Amino acid sequence: MSRRLGIDRPLVIVVALLTLFGVLTVYSAGQTDVKTLAAGAWVRQIVWVAVGIVAAAVTFRTSMRILEWAAPGLYWFANGLLILTLIIGTGAGSAASSKSWIAIGGFRIGQPVEIAKLATILVLARYLSSLRDPPQSLRDLTKPCLIVGLPFLLVMAQPDLGSALVFVGVLFAMLFWAGTKPSLLLYLASPGISLLLAADTQWWGLWMVALFFLLVAWRPFVIEAVLIYVVNSAMGVLAIVVWHKLKGYQQKRLTTFLNPDADAGHFGYQIYQSKVAVGSGGWFGNGWLHGPQKRLAFLPEQHTDFIFSVVGEELGFAGVVLALSFFFALFAVLLRIARRATDPFGSLIVFGILGLLFTHVFENVGMTVNLMPITGIPLPFFSYGGSFYVACSMAIGLVLRVAWDSRLSGYADVSQ
Repeated sequence: MSRRLGIDRPLVIVVALLTLFGVLTVYSAGQTDVKTLAAGAWVRQIVWVAVGIVAAAVTFRTSMRILEWAAPGLYWFANGLLILTLIIGTGAGSAASSKSWIAIGGFRIGQPVEIAKLATILVLARYLSSLRDPPQSLRDLTKPCLIVGLPFLLVMAQPDLGSALVFVGVLFAMLFWAGTKPSLLLYLASPGISLLLAADTQWWGLWMVALFFLLVAWRPFVIEAVLIYVVNSAMGVLAIVVWHKLKGYQQKRLTTFLNPDADAGHFGYQIYQSKVAVGSGGWFGNGWLHGPQKRLAFLPEQHTDFIFSVVGEELGFAGVVLALSFFFALFAVLLRIARRATDPFGSLIVFGILGLLFTHVFENVGMTVNLMPITGIPLPFFSYGGSFYVACSMAIGLVLRVAWDSRLSGYADVSQ
Protein backbone atom coordinates (compact mmCIF):
# COMPACT_ATOMS: atom_id res chain seq x y z
CA MET A 1 0.00 0.00 0.00
CA SER A 2 1.41 3.43 -0.91
CA ARG A 3 1.99 6.07 1.73
CA ARG A 4 -0.35 8.43 -0.11
CA LEU A 5 -3.28 6.02 0.23
CA GLY A 6 -2.58 5.63 3.93
CA ILE A 7 -2.57 9.36 4.72
CA ASP A 8 -5.34 10.40 7.12
CA ARG A 9 -7.17 12.85 4.86
CA PRO A 10 -9.49 14.41 7.50
CA LEU A 11 -6.42 15.42 9.52
CA VAL A 12 -4.69 16.91 6.49
CA ILE A 13 -7.84 18.82 5.50
CA VAL A 14 -8.53 20.33 8.92
CA VAL A 15 -4.87 21.36 9.39
CA ALA A 16 -4.87 22.90 5.89
CA LEU A 17 -8.03 24.87 6.72
CA LEU A 18 -6.57 26.10 10.01
CA THR A 19 -3.36 27.11 8.26
CA LEU A 20 -5.21 28.96 5.49
CA PHE A 21 -7.40 30.72 8.06
CA GLY A 22 -4.25 31.61 10.00
CA VAL A 23 -2.33 33.01 7.02
CA LEU A 24 -5.32 35.14 6.00
CA THR A 25 -5.57 36.48 9.55
CA VAL A 26 -1.83 37.23 9.71
CA TYR A 27 -2.20 39.08 6.39
CA SER A 28 -5.10 41.09 7.80
CA ALA A 29 -3.15 41.82 10.99
CA GLY A 30 -0.50 43.54 8.84
CA GLN A 31 -2.98 45.84 7.09
CA THR A 32 -2.75 48.85 9.41
CA ASP A 33 -2.86 52.62 9.08
CA VAL A 34 0.43 52.94 10.93
CA LYS A 35 3.62 50.94 10.51
CA THR A 36 3.82 47.81 12.71
CA LEU A 37 5.90 44.66 12.98
CA ALA A 38 2.96 42.76 11.49
CA ALA A 39 3.49 44.34 8.07
CA GLY A 40 4.67 41.69 5.64
CA ALA A 41 4.52 38.94 8.26
CA TRP A 42 2.14 36.92 6.09
CA VAL A 43 4.84 36.48 3.42
CA ARG A 44 7.27 35.13 5.99
CA GLN A 45 4.52 32.94 7.42
CA ILE A 46 3.97 31.33 4.00
CA VAL A 47 7.68 30.51 3.92
CA TRP A 48 7.36 28.89 7.35
CA VAL A 49 4.33 26.94 6.14
CA ALA A 50 6.48 25.53 3.33
CA VAL A 51 9.22 24.64 5.82
CA GLY A 52 6.58 23.08 8.07
CA ILE A 53 5.30 20.88 5.26
CA VAL A 54 8.82 19.58 4.67
CA ALA A 55 9.31 19.02 8.41
CA ALA A 56 5.99 17.13 8.63
CA ALA A 57 6.97 14.96 5.64
CA VAL A 58 10.34 14.10 7.18
CA THR A 59 8.73 13.27 10.53
CA PHE A 60 6.08 11.16 8.81
CA ARG A 61 8.75 9.08 7.09
CA THR A 62 10.54 8.35 10.37
CA SER A 63 9.82 4.93 11.85
CA MET A 64 8.07 4.90 15.23
CA ARG A 65 10.58 2.32 16.44
CA ILE A 66 13.43 4.71 15.64
CA LEU A 67 11.63 7.50 17.48
CA GLU A 68 11.04 5.24 20.48
CA TRP A 69 14.73 4.33 20.54
CA ALA A 70 15.87 7.94 20.09
CA ALA A 71 13.37 9.49 22.55
CA PRO A 72 15.75 9.68 25.56
CA GLY A 73 18.51 11.22 23.46
CA LEU A 74 16.14 13.81 21.99
CA TYR A 75 14.85 14.58 25.49
CA TRP A 76 18.29 15.29 26.93
CA PHE A 77 19.31 17.22 23.82
CA ALA A 78 16.23 19.44 24.18
CA ASN A 79 16.89 20.02 27.88
CA GLY A 80 20.48 20.88 27.03
CA LEU A 81 19.19 23.53 24.65
CA LEU A 82 16.93 24.89 27.39
CA ILE A 83 19.93 25.20 29.70
CA LEU A 84 21.88 26.91 26.92
CA THR A 85 18.96 29.29 26.45
CA LEU A 86 19.17 30.34 30.09
CA ILE A 87 22.82 31.25 29.51
CA ILE A 88 22.78 32.98 26.13
CA GLY A 89 19.06 33.31 25.37
CA THR A 90 17.30 36.52 24.37
CA GLY A 91 13.75 37.80 24.56
CA ALA A 92 11.36 38.99 21.88
CA GLY A 93 8.21 41.05 21.51
CA SER A 94 6.24 41.48 24.72
CA ALA A 95 8.66 39.12 26.49
CA ALA A 96 11.82 41.09 25.75
CA SER A 97 13.09 40.57 29.32
CA SER A 98 12.87 36.77 29.14
CA LYS A 99 15.43 34.26 27.85
CA SER A 100 13.44 32.05 25.51
CA TRP A 101 15.13 32.49 22.11
CA ILE A 102 18.53 31.37 20.87
CA ALA A 103 20.08 33.98 18.62
CA ILE A 104 23.24 34.01 16.50
CA GLY A 105 24.62 37.35 15.42
CA GLY A 106 21.44 39.08 16.51
CA PHE A 107 19.28 36.76 14.38
CA ARG A 108 16.78 34.69 16.36
CA ILE A 109 16.88 31.10 15.12
CA GLY A 110 14.20 29.56 17.30
CA GLN A 111 12.74 28.68 20.68
CA PRO A 112 14.11 25.40 22.08
CA VAL A 113 11.01 25.00 24.22
CA GLU A 114 9.07 23.90 21.13
CA ILE A 115 11.51 21.03 20.58
CA ALA A 116 11.39 20.23 24.30
CA LYS A 117 7.60 19.86 24.20
CA LEU A 118 7.73 17.20 21.50
CA ALA A 119 10.75 15.45 23.04
CA THR A 120 8.99 15.28 26.39
CA ILE A 121 5.92 13.75 24.77
CA LEU A 122 8.08 11.10 23.10
CA VAL A 123 9.98 10.07 26.23
CA LEU A 124 6.86 10.14 28.41
CA ALA A 125 5.01 7.99 25.86
CA ARG A 126 7.93 5.57 25.86
CA TYR A 127 7.87 5.25 29.64
CA LEU A 128 4.08 4.97 30.04
CA SER A 129 3.74 2.46 27.21
CA SER A 130 6.35 0.24 28.91
CA LEU A 131 4.23 -0.14 32.07
CA ARG A 132 2.28 -3.35 32.52
CA ASP A 133 -0.40 -1.57 34.57
CA PRO A 134 -1.51 2.07 34.83
CA PRO A 135 -0.10 4.12 37.74
CA GLN A 136 -1.95 3.16 40.92
CA SER A 137 -0.41 5.49 43.51
CA LEU A 138 1.40 8.80 43.85
CA ARG A 139 4.62 6.85 44.06
CA ASP A 140 3.94 5.47 40.58
CA LEU A 141 3.65 9.05 39.32
CA THR A 142 7.12 10.01 40.52
CA LYS A 143 8.98 9.21 37.30
CA PRO A 144 6.42 10.83 34.92
CA CYS A 145 6.50 13.95 37.10
CA LEU A 146 10.30 14.01 37.02
CA ILE A 147 10.30 13.61 33.23
CA VAL A 148 8.02 16.62 32.83
CA GLY A 149 9.36 18.50 35.85
CA LEU A 150 12.85 19.10 34.43
CA PRO A 151 11.82 21.00 31.28
CA PHE A 152 8.99 22.64 33.25
CA LEU A 153 11.45 24.15 35.74
CA LEU A 154 13.91 25.16 33.02
CA VAL A 155 11.16 26.95 31.10
CA MET A 156 9.85 28.62 34.27
CA ALA A 157 13.37 29.93 34.85
CA GLN A 158 13.32 31.81 31.51
CA PRO A 159 10.61 32.84 32.69
CA ASP A 160 7.88 31.55 30.36
CA LEU A 161 4.78 30.65 32.36
CA GLY A 162 2.65 29.97 29.28
CA SER A 163 4.92 27.30 27.83
CA ALA A 164 5.54 25.82 31.28
CA LEU A 165 1.81 25.28 31.69
CA VAL A 166 1.79 23.38 28.40
CA PHE A 167 4.06 20.75 29.97
CA VAL A 168 1.53 20.39 32.79
CA GLY A 169 -1.29 19.95 30.29
CA VAL A 170 0.70 17.29 28.44
CA LEU A 171 1.45 15.42 31.68
CA PHE A 172 -2.17 15.20 32.78
CA ALA A 173 -3.42 14.33 29.30
CA MET A 174 -0.98 11.46 28.88
CA LEU A 175 -1.46 10.13 32.42
CA PHE A 176 -5.21 10.09 31.82
CA TRP A 177 -4.79 8.28 28.50
CA ALA A 178 -2.46 5.77 30.14
CA GLY A 179 -5.31 4.76 32.48
CA THR A 180 -4.54 6.75 35.62
CA LYS A 181 -7.62 7.10 37.84
CA PRO A 182 -9.21 10.59 37.91
CA SER A 183 -8.96 10.61 41.72
CA LEU A 184 -5.19 10.13 41.50
CA LEU A 185 -4.94 12.93 38.95
CA LEU A 186 -6.88 15.19 41.34
CA TYR A 187 -4.44 14.35 44.13
CA LEU A 188 -1.58 15.28 41.82
CA ALA A 189 -3.24 18.56 40.84
CA SER A 190 -4.37 19.45 44.36
CA PRO A 191 -1.21 21.40 45.41
CA GLY A 192 -1.57 23.61 42.35
CA ILE A 193 -5.25 24.16 43.12
CA SER A 194 -4.36 25.11 46.70
CA LEU A 195 -1.69 27.51 45.48
CA LEU A 196 -4.17 29.28 43.21
CA LEU A 197 -6.96 29.43 45.80
CA ALA A 198 -4.61 30.64 48.54
CA ALA A 199 -5.11 34.18 47.21
CA ASP A 200 -8.55 34.08 48.87
CA THR A 201 -8.65 32.67 52.40
CA GLN A 202 -12.32 31.76 52.18
CA TRP A 203 -12.02 29.80 48.94
CA TRP A 204 -8.85 28.11 50.16
CA GLY A 205 -10.59 27.06 53.38
CA LEU A 206 -13.54 25.60 51.47
CA TRP A 207 -11.13 23.69 49.23
CA MET A 208 -9.30 22.22 52.22
CA VAL A 209 -12.59 21.04 53.72
CA ALA A 210 -13.66 19.53 50.39
CA LEU A 211 -10.27 17.84 50.00
CA PHE A 212 -10.56 16.31 53.47
CA PHE A 213 -13.91 14.72 52.67
CA LEU A 214 -12.63 13.51 49.28
CA LEU A 215 -9.69 11.79 50.97
CA VAL A 216 -12.07 10.14 53.45
CA ALA A 217 -14.41 9.00 50.66
CA TRP A 218 -11.75 7.76 48.24
CA ARG A 219 -9.53 6.20 50.95
CA PRO A 220 -6.02 6.34 49.47
CA PHE A 221 -3.05 4.93 51.34
CA VAL A 222 -2.83 6.58 54.77
CA ILE A 223 0.69 7.89 54.19
CA GLU A 224 -0.36 9.37 50.83
CA ALA A 225 -3.49 10.94 52.34
CA VAL A 226 -1.46 12.63 55.09
CA LEU A 227 1.17 13.77 52.59
CA ILE A 228 -1.48 15.23 50.26
CA TYR A 229 -3.14 17.18 53.05
CA VAL A 230 0.13 18.45 54.51
CA VAL A 231 1.38 19.62 51.11
CA ASN A 232 -1.93 21.36 50.37
CA SER A 233 -1.82 23.06 53.75
CA ALA A 234 1.71 24.26 53.05
CA MET A 235 0.54 25.88 49.82
CA GLY A 236 -1.21 28.56 51.84
CA VAL A 237 2.16 29.67 53.20
CA LEU A 238 4.06 29.00 49.98
CA ALA A 239 1.68 31.23 48.03
CA ILE A 240 3.02 34.22 49.94
CA VAL A 241 6.62 33.21 49.25
CA VAL A 242 5.91 32.59 45.55
CA TRP A 243 4.17 35.95 45.24
CA HIS A 244 7.21 37.81 46.59
CA LYS A 245 9.52 35.79 44.33
CA LEU A 246 7.65 36.89 41.22
CA LYS A 247 9.08 39.76 39.24
CA GLY A 248 7.19 43.04 39.31
CA TYR A 249 5.71 42.67 35.85
CA GLN A 250 4.57 39.12 36.66
CA GLN A 251 2.75 40.36 39.76
CA LYS A 252 1.17 43.11 37.69
CA ARG A 253 0.01 40.59 35.09
CA LEU A 254 -1.77 38.55 37.76
CA THR A 255 -3.41 41.53 39.46
CA THR A 256 -4.35 42.91 36.06
CA PHE A 257 -5.97 39.59 35.20
CA LEU A 258 -8.20 39.97 38.28
CA ASN A 259 -8.97 43.64 37.57
CA PRO A 260 -7.78 44.82 34.12
CA ASP A 261 -9.58 48.17 34.35
CA ALA A 262 -7.50 49.20 37.36
CA ASP A 263 -4.46 49.82 35.13
CA ALA A 264 -5.92 50.00 31.63
CA GLY A 265 -3.27 52.47 30.48
CA HIS A 266 -0.27 50.34 31.39
CA PHE A 267 -0.25 46.69 32.51
CA GLY A 268 -3.95 46.31 31.72
CA TYR A 269 -3.56 47.87 28.27
CA GLN A 270 -3.20 44.61 26.35
CA ILE A 271 -6.24 42.84 27.74
CA TYR A 272 -8.30 46.04 27.69
CA GLN A 273 -7.64 46.61 24.00
CA SER A 274 -8.21 42.91 23.27
CA LYS A 275 -11.61 42.97 24.98
CA VAL A 276 -12.56 46.15 23.12
CA ALA A 277 -11.55 44.56 19.80
CA VAL A 278 -13.43 41.31 20.42
CA GLY A 279 -16.46 43.11 21.82
CA SER A 280 -16.67 45.50 18.87
CA GLY A 281 -16.99 42.57 16.46
CA GLY A 282 -20.58 41.83 17.41
CA TRP A 283 -22.26 38.97 15.56
CA PHE A 284 -20.56 39.28 12.16
CA GLY A 285 -17.61 41.61 12.73
CA ASN A 286 -16.38 44.79 11.11
CA GLY A 287 -15.30 42.97 7.98
CA TRP A 288 -12.04 41.32 6.96
CA LEU A 289 -9.18 43.87 6.90
CA HIS A 290 -11.37 46.51 8.57
CA GLY A 291 -10.90 46.03 12.32
CA PRO A 292 -10.49 49.55 13.79
CA GLN A 293 -8.43 48.49 16.83
CA LYS A 294 -6.15 46.54 14.54
CA ARG A 295 -5.85 49.20 11.83
CA LEU A 296 -4.89 51.87 14.38
CA ALA A 297 -2.44 49.42 16.02
CA PHE A 298 -4.15 49.77 19.37
CA LEU A 299 -4.28 45.98 19.58
CA PRO A 300 -0.85 44.76 20.76
CA GLU A 301 0.99 41.77 19.26
CA GLN A 302 -1.88 41.43 16.80
CA HIS A 303 -0.10 38.94 14.54
CA THR A 304 1.18 36.71 17.36
CA ASP A 305 -0.24 36.54 20.89
CA PHE A 306 -3.50 38.39 20.20
CA ILE A 307 -4.25 37.17 16.71
CA PHE A 308 -7.52 35.63 17.90
CA SER A 309 -8.66 39.15 18.84
CA VAL A 310 -8.31 40.08 15.15
CA VAL A 311 -10.66 37.22 14.28
CA GLY A 312 -13.21 38.43 16.81
CA GLU A 313 -12.98 42.06 15.72
CA GLU A 314 -13.19 41.49 11.98
CA LEU A 315 -15.36 38.35 11.71
CA GLY A 316 -17.35 38.66 14.90
CA PHE A 317 -19.01 35.87 16.83
CA ALA A 318 -19.54 33.90 13.60
CA GLY A 319 -15.81 33.97 12.81
CA VAL A 320 -14.89 32.97 16.35
CA VAL A 321 -17.27 30.01 16.21
CA LEU A 322 -15.86 28.99 12.82
CA ALA A 323 -12.26 29.11 14.06
CA LEU A 324 -13.08 27.19 17.24
CA SER A 325 -15.03 24.64 15.18
CA PHE A 326 -11.90 23.95 13.16
CA PHE A 327 -9.95 23.40 16.37
CA PHE A 328 -12.61 21.10 17.81
CA ALA A 329 -12.59 19.17 14.52
CA LEU A 330 -8.81 18.82 14.88
CA PHE A 331 -9.17 17.53 18.43
CA ALA A 332 -11.85 15.06 17.33
CA VAL A 333 -9.61 13.70 14.56
CA LEU A 334 -6.67 13.36 16.98
CA LEU A 335 -8.88 11.54 19.48
CA ARG A 336 -10.04 9.12 16.78
CA ILE A 337 -6.48 8.38 15.71
CA ALA A 338 -5.36 7.88 19.32
CA ARG A 339 -8.24 5.47 19.97
CA ARG A 340 -7.59 3.43 16.83
CA ALA A 341 -3.83 3.27 17.20
CA THR A 342 -2.61 -0.31 17.42
CA ASP A 343 0.58 0.64 19.28
CA PRO A 344 0.39 2.06 22.87
CA PHE A 345 3.48 4.18 22.23
CA GLY A 346 1.89 5.79 19.17
CA SER A 347 -1.48 6.21 20.86
CA LEU A 348 0.10 8.05 23.80
CA ILE A 349 2.05 10.31 21.43
CA VAL A 350 -1.13 11.35 19.63
CA PHE A 351 -3.01 12.05 22.84
CA GLY A 352 -0.01 13.96 24.20
CA ILE A 353 -0.05 16.13 21.08
CA LEU A 354 -3.79 16.61 21.57
CA GLY A 355 -3.06 17.79 25.12
CA LEU A 356 -0.34 20.12 23.86
CA LEU A 357 -2.51 21.76 21.20
CA PHE A 358 -5.57 21.96 23.46
CA THR A 359 -3.55 23.71 26.19
CA HIS A 360 -2.21 26.21 23.66
CA VAL A 361 -5.70 26.97 22.36
CA PHE A 362 -7.20 27.18 25.85
CA GLU A 363 -4.49 29.54 27.10
CA ASN A 364 -4.39 31.77 24.02
CA VAL A 365 -8.14 32.17 23.49
CA GLY A 366 -8.67 32.49 27.25
CA MET A 367 -6.23 35.36 27.63
CA THR A 368 -7.78 37.35 24.75
CA VAL A 369 -11.08 37.54 26.67
CA ASN A 370 -9.54 37.77 30.17
CA LEU A 371 -10.44 34.23 31.22
CA MET A 372 -6.73 33.43 31.60
CA PRO A 373 -3.74 35.58 32.59
CA ILE A 374 -1.67 36.96 29.72
CA THR A 375 1.10 34.42 29.19
CA GLY A 376 2.26 35.31 25.68
CA ILE A 377 1.53 31.91 24.21
CA PRO A 378 0.82 31.48 20.46
CA LEU A 379 -2.29 30.02 18.84
CA PRO A 380 -1.54 26.85 16.81
CA PHE A 381 -1.55 27.34 13.02
CA PHE A 382 -2.72 30.95 13.47
CA SER A 383 -0.04 32.98 15.23
CA TYR A 384 2.93 34.16 13.22
CA GLY A 385 6.11 32.33 14.20
CA GLY A 386 8.60 29.99 12.61
CA SER A 387 9.77 27.59 15.31
CA PHE A 388 6.25 27.15 16.70
CA TYR A 389 4.66 26.47 13.32
CA VAL A 390 7.40 24.01 12.37
CA ALA A 391 7.00 22.24 15.74
CA CYS A 392 3.24 21.98 15.18
CA SER A 393 3.89 20.60 11.71
CA MET A 394 6.27 18.00 13.10
CA ALA A 395 3.60 17.04 15.64
CA ILE A 396 1.09 16.54 12.82
CA GLY A 397 3.71 14.48 10.96
CA LEU A 398 3.97 12.21 14.01
CA VAL A 399 0.20 11.82 14.13
CA LEU A 400 0.04 11.01 10.42
CA ARG A 401 2.68 8.36 10.94
CA VAL A 402 0.73 6.76 13.79
CA ALA A 403 -2.44 6.80 11.70
CA TRP A 404 -0.61 5.29 8.72
CA ASP A 405 0.95 2.54 10.81
CA SER A 406 -2.44 1.73 12.32
CA ARG A 407 -4.09 1.51 8.92
CA LEU A 408 -1.25 -0.60 7.59
CA SER A 409 -1.66 -2.93 10.58
CA GLY A 410 -5.41 -3.09 9.94
CA TYR A 411 -4.93 -4.00 6.31
CA ALA A 412 -2.43 -6.69 7.32
CA ASP A 413 -4.94 -8.17 9.81
CA VAL A 414 -7.66 -8.23 7.16
CA SER A 415 -5.39 -9.88 4.59
CA GLN A 416 -4.58 -12.66 7.04
